[in-house]
Amino acid sequence: MDKRYQLMVQERADLVAEARGIFERAGQESRELTAEERARDDAINARLVQLNDDIAREERRRDNERLLTAVANPNSVVSIIDRKAEDPTAGFTDMADFALAVKSASRPGGYVDERLYGAAPSNYHQETGTAEGYLVPPQMRNDIWELTFNGEDILGMVSPEPSSSNSVELLADESTPWGATGVKAAWRAEGVQMNPSKMALGARQVKLHELYAFILATDELLNDAPRLASRLTVQASQAIRWVASEAIITGDGAGKPLGWLKSGALVTVSKESGQAADTVVAMNVAKMYARLLPAGIARAAWLANSDIIPQLMTMTIGDQPIWTPPNGFVNAPGGILMGRPVFLSEHAETLGDKGDLQLIDPAGYYAVQKDGLQAASSIHLYFDYGIQAFRWTFRFGGQPFLTAPVSPAKGASTKSHFVVLEAR
Repeated sequence: MDKRYQLMVQERADLVAEARGIFERAGQESRELTAEERARDDAINARLVQLNDDIAREERRRDNERLLTAVANPNSVVSIIDRKAEDPTAGFTDMADFALAVKSASRPGGYVDERLYGAAPSNYHQETGTAEGYLVPPQMRNDIWELTFNGEDILGMVSPEPSSSNSVELLADESTPWGATGVKAAWRAEGVQMNPSKMALGARQVKLHELYAFILATDELLNDAPRLASRLTVQASQAIRWVASEAIITGDGAGKPLGWLKSGALVTVSKESGQAADTVVAMNVAKMYARLLPAGIARAAWLANSDIIPQLMTMTIGDQPIWTPPNGFVNAPGGILMGRPVFLSEHAETLGDKGDLQLIDPAGYYAVQKDGLQAASSIHLYFDYGIQAFRWTFRFGGQPFLTAPVSPAKGASTKSHFVVLEAR
């Protein structure tokens, strides 16, 4: 492979990555593109058009030369590789480019971009009754998938395991070495018969429920490629991540995962006698910490609503603060509370409600996802309205490993992976 061709391919990849970064930054900051960003994106797209043409021209020249060699030597074997089938983007620069191609192909007498058929054998024009559509290229599905699962929120904390099934059997053993059931060890005198024990396994079915993002794009939006690319990638992944994370915490298990706040494993610490409404005091924090399973302390984190920041900043034991800001507020908000990191989240309840401050060990939650993200696009269902539909679906399930708090070997205060403070 000559150097010029390599440089063109690398430049194309770099430009696509740069354009993606522009939209990701705008999406993360919930804003439109600036004039400078729009100008840069236009320049990138113009250069990509030229590069794609030059690369295709070079590949065509090489194929012609191989064919010429084959004619000169009739006994030679010629292999022609369809590079389009190896391209995970199917030749599209981004979701906006793909959407505009679908829009054109879906209109009566419209031009059908050959890239819609060239991504892979499975990327054909599907017909199911009156609904027709095109599969989104693999790389663009992966972009949404990575944005969804690589975040530093609840969904990222629980580390879902993959599955190819819509239901998973979870074998759980909730026994303890000091309890009445499960595997036991015992002392014995010489010649005394051993008493057997066995694992106390319980089988539970964890269903994987379908979660979707169904997006409608008007002709006006389709013509504004930068806004469309941002909405279809960043915003779709944000919506999926939010709903999945919310279910991990508050889901009731009916058509969605069972969240820890609705599970029998939750430990609720009582408020202090005479404690004022809408407050969090140092003793609340200390008692919550004491109810976490000791094995999970090294993994544990606090999940808090930002409404409680004033409470944390003024909290002390004696004259010593128990909350410390990260690097002298340089990396605020968040901080450290009783040695464990604090994550501010909109998933936590407002100050004074049960769940405004949560101490969690993410390893105590079992999460499972099915394969990858399924994505498709169609214009036919909304043709009369000038609207194109995009659908992203995947299956996800989960529940806490425990069905009830663990009784301690000594004492009466139960412990769990999930501890909250009662309403005040």
